[in-house]
Amino acid sequence: MPKLKTHSGAKKRFRLTKSGRVKRSHAYKSHILTKKTSKRKRGLRQGAYADVTNEAAIKRMIPYK
Repeated sequence: MPKLKTHSGAKKRFRLTKSGRVKRSHAYKSHILTKKTSKRKRGLRQGAYADVTNEAAIKRMIPYK
């Protein structure tokens, strides 16, 4: 069986935990930060887990992580 290609966008955005869950970061933290409150920006720094319904699709995109 040939090697699988890793999705370039997914490898930059997702990490797998030891238990197999998919870690992600929050969106809306890259620019136009002046109108966002400090509280909101602080919350966006925290990591999060991908939803269970999307986990299988993400894992297919990053087969070797």
